[in-house]
Amino acid sequence: MKIQNSIISNNFKTTFASITKDQETIWKKLFVESRPYSDKLKRLLVINTPDCFDETQYQYTKTINSYSIKKLKDEKYIQVVPRLPLEGYPETKSYIILEFDNVFPSGNPEFTNKTISFDIICNLDQWELEDSQIRPWVIAGYIDGILNHSRLSGIGLLELMGAEQVVFSEDLGGVILRYTATNGREDDEVENPQIPADTYVAQSA
Repeated sequence: MKIQNSIISNNFKTTFASITKDQETIWKKLFVESRPYSDKLKRLLVINTPDCFDETQYQYTKTINSYSIKKLKDEKYIQVVPRLPLEGYPETKSYIILEFDNVFPSGNPEFTNKTISFDIICNLDQWELEDSQIRPWVIAGYIDGILNHSRLSGIGLLELMGAEQVVFSEDLGGVILRYTATNGREDDEVENPQIPADTYVAQSA
């Protein structure tokens, strides 16, 4: 039996199609579109000394200017895989793990809600910055300052749910930051690229 791809695509809807696009939107908002705060976030992740904000240290500025989103991902400073840093990575690195969780329908059938979490992980020996600041909480502060009550394309309004301090291991601790967000259904309808325009489906005997 021959059927049209339009029939299949009209019946193929997923609530999760926007996740990939959402993570890229969030990374760009944090590390590209919100300068100078984007650069301060890079300093907190990449420069592991207490004076990471020192503007007179030219080498610090040169270092963070070399970090694109791709390089931050490649070196595991930012990631979406929900696991602690593997053995072999420098213990003094700081990390942000972005997670999407608790996806559920809203009261409006055209929208879905979800939780967006940031696991901020720092070596305990690198927590203290100059002026008695605490690295994971400063990172949380910049993320919150950039994202809380922001309306991002395809994601909607982000609203802070809360934050908590956690210890991940004997060497690593940090802060988990959580937000609620709403997606419109227009981002959730996709056409399966593996199905050709004219598809033959075998009939059962």
